[in-house]
Amino acid sequence: MAPDPVQQVRSLVAGIEPGDDLTGAHQAAALDWLRRTQDVYRRVKPATPSPHLVSYFLLVDRATNTVLLCDHRLSGLWLPTGGHVEPEENPVDTVRREVAEELGIKARFDVETGATPFFLTVTDTVGDPTTGHTDVSLWFALEGHQGQALYPDEREFKSVRWWTINELHAAAPDRLEPHLLRAISALKLSTATVN
Repeated sequence: MAPDPVQQVRSLVAGIEPGDDLTGAHQAAALDWLRRTQDVYRRVKPATPSPHLVSYFLLVDRATNTVLLCDHRLSGLWLPTGGHVEPEENPVDTVRREVAEELGIKARFDVETGATPFFLTVTDTVGDPTTGHTDVSLWFALEGHQGQALYPDEREFKSVRWWTINELHAAAPDRLEPHLLRAISALKLSTATVN
């Protein structure tokens, strides 16, 4: 018998260790949603059903305490890469698919977090209110390093760049994914710049 996709997602969500009260509240909301639904996938773009699952992933260079973000054309924000979980797809497989599509590389999961989400958000999208919806986003970490060859999808991203933790804290908050700094904190990266 094939594994129940909702149960797989429930296990991933329940396994996240909340690092703060907001993450705990998002986890409780996601688990409540998962108790009430049998359909966690986006079936019709952009918003049906709402909520639905997203897999985010941060490319992390632990040697330099940096993360890769993309200047996303549609949202106007610096975001981690990622995308919607396709019907019947495991969120871990979404990461593998999306990193190949969006950055042209193979997924290598972070040594500290492995192939499990380290963070979770439940957020309403920004932009056109007629297409607004709620994303339940599982955040994963992938190993990367500054200087590696990347092939960003220019249809989705204006540019990509590596950010130090200090640069993220100094950036205009309205240009960053709203929960990004909390996610960085959950990764336990140092603010020390390594050359």
